[in-house]
Amino acid sequence: MEKQTVMTPDEEDRMIEDAFMEVLNGYLSSNHRKKVEIIERAYRFAKEAHKGIRRRSGEPYILHPIAVAKIASQEIGLGSTSICAALLHDVVEDTDYTVEDIRRHFGDKIAQLVDGLTKISGGIFGDKASLQAENFRKLLLTMSEDIRVVLIKMADRLHNMRTLGSMAPNKQYKIAGETLYIYAPLAHRLGLFAIKTELEDLSFKYEHPVAYRTISGQIKESEGRRAAVYSDFSAPIKKRLDDMGLVYEAKARIKSVYSIWNKMETKHVPFEEVYDLYAMRIVFECDDPNREKGICWSIYSAITDLYRLHPDRTRDWISTPKANGYQALHLTVMGPDGNWIEVQIRSRRMDEIAEKGFAAHWKYKIGEGDEESELNVWLKTIKDILDNPEPNAIDFLDTLKLNLFASEIVVFTPTGELLTLPADATVLDVAFGLHSELGVHCIAGKVNHKLVPLSHRLKSGDQVEVLTSKSQVPQPEWESFLVTAKAKTRLRAALRKTRMPLINRGKEILAQWFADNGIPDNNPVITKILGVYHVPNRDELCYQLGADEIVLGDFLVKTLKKIAENNSGIFSKIFKRGKKNTPATDAVKDGDTAVPAINPKEVYILKNEDGVANYKLAECCNPIPGDDVMGFIDDDGRLVVHALNCPRAQVLKAGYGSRIVATRWEAVSAKFSVHIHIEGIDRFGILRELIQMISTHMAIDIRKLNIEASAEVFACDLWVRVADVGIVSDLCEKVLTINGVKQATRIQ
Repeated sequence: MEKQTVMTPDEEDRMIEDAFMEVLNGYLSSNHRKKVEIIERAYRFAKEAHKGIRRRSGEPYILHPIAVAKIASQEIGLGSTSICAALLHDVVEDTDYTVEDIRRHFGDKIAQLVDGLTKISGGIFGDKASLQAENFRKLLLTMSEDIRVVLIKMADRLHNMRTLGSMAPNKQYKIAGETLYIYAPLAHRLGLFAIKTELEDLSFKYEHPVAYRTISGQIKESEGRRAAVYSDFSAPIKKRLDDMGLVYEAKARIKSVYSIWNKMETKHVPFEEVYDLYAMRIVFECDDPNREKGICWSIYSAITDLYRLHPDRTRDWISTPKANGYQALHLTVMGPDGNWIEVQIRSRRMDEIAEKGFAAHWKYKIGEGDEESELNVWLKTIKDILDNPEPNAIDFLDTLKLNLFASEIVVFTPTGELLTLPADATVLDVAFGLHSELGVHCIAGKVNHKLVPLSHRLKSGDQVEVLTSKSQVPQPEWESFLVTAKAKTRLRAALRKTRMPLINRGKEILAQWFADNGIPDNNPVITKILGVYHVPNRDELCYQLGADEIVLGDFLVKTLKKIAENNSGIFSKIFKRGKKNTPATDAVKDGDTAVPAINPKEVYILKNEDGVANYKLAECCNPIPGDDVMGFIDDDGRLVVHALNCPRAQVLKAGYGSRIVATRWEAVSAKFSVHIHIEGIDRFGILRELIQMISTHMAIDIRKLNIEASAEVFACDLWVRVADVGIVSDLCEKVLTINGVKQATRIQ
């Protein structure tokens, strides 16, 4: 934590007043009606309510609501009602004032917003999964009542992320993970692109500090070269636009640090090979919205006269805006250095909507226009999901997230109705999207007048007709090819309706079996039973019991007792003593072995002494010393180590914040298995050189090797045992020096 400068009370008060004046001056220079008096009253009220309270960083607490109000006003574009709600958003939560007090002083609308913000305060996620889902439901329900609640919450989260440095490491992981998992996708869906980008970059900064510093440094180093290329590329375009008499702004938009890293990870390429490092954005002035489309296409025509167009990378978001209101014309052309460069063409109105999302619509008084009705469709979808919430909290979150960050396609019904769907949506998604009964009885579809199965994946522009039969009933396996959250939720509701009587019967059978055999009904026991019968969850177990598909026999009792006798871990203790779940942080002893108590608030040192590790590596990502990692306390109280960029870790950070532990590698003498992928130009003797380089010169143990040549190229996958990530980097660098090798990357 940074050392705070000590201020006198007068200096501190002047600093607070200056911060508030920045909010007020920004508001006065906006297009909103000037309701200064109520904003000043809200500020004085909040300042008095938070008097004497400080943030973890040591600064006066009132600076936080002032900063949130400034973001809401100047970065999202909200007006006086929202500024007042932002200034007051923590008053009910943290002081003795009530919502009624707010209503009495500031009226119904501000009180309603503060009440909505109070309901979802403390972050979306609680310590328990059920609470987590409940809080997320609250957030979305509130959003469907007044979108401004979520926009202010977004401003609150952005300021928390900007000041995350004062938090403990495990809290940083939790908040950064939660932000990347829910808030950044939500910002994207609401059209808040500038905020979405900053949230992603800040999350990345705290999760992968070394990679963040490295990429930031590489961006700075390449700035001169990039500027020269951009200047050569943009000069002819600017001349054409000047000749056309347009008033415009043209600039290079660099990719964010997070998106560059993401591309490096997914494409397995170094920084130097991320060629679309920047895009050119042209924002033109136009007072008449009816002329915008024509101007966009005239600029498109001028650019394609100058440069070669990439035929598959033109995106017309003007004729068909994205569901979040985004409008622009994108094209990709070949630049003077031989690399593809994207050009984004927007009017000033489109640009403000792109950066500030739906809040910008109020400025342009669009009202119930096409874009806003798209948002209402999305909010109705959310309400539909909330009416039938998935019992499992993590599944519930995943279902919602599925649609938050999806790229979109547009399809048509036979009557010409336009439907916006996530990429890879199927015929069955369309059926459930139109109506639950259509989905339940859907047997096939016609796409562009051709008969296709339910699982057929759709493309933009397809015309889709749904075919039904009264004899059709919903099937559990349908979920494997559904994409939309609405369809998954409606299918699960339909399945529950038909399966519930059997599930209830199965619950009675299971409860009676536990009672008859004196076996405790707890998580470890249920986990073992699910494993024995190869079923995914408790509901499915009860369904199969109720349908007489499985029977709990004497062999299961013997199996459980045998496991208890042979297992020295927590399961045997629970089984033998019939206890409820032991807290994950309690030390568990059995004979000479013990699981140490873990304090999530302290940095856990990862050790491997004399072949005994005080951690367990997650099989989903197989991290090794030197990787950015975090710890997760499992149900047995042991620490499982995940790579920070592991998809499963993202879910754990978002869902189980209290069990996340900051970790540090130390005294690890073991060797770890790593998968390396190598590609290059095939030639005689290259495999021998590869093996000689790795085994002989570097003395690295190769455990497995697969190589395949096709025409003039080869691909090689090898598994080696190494001590840390530095050796992997060294290996990849040395392999790249072999004549013909073009790529060498680690696969996680």
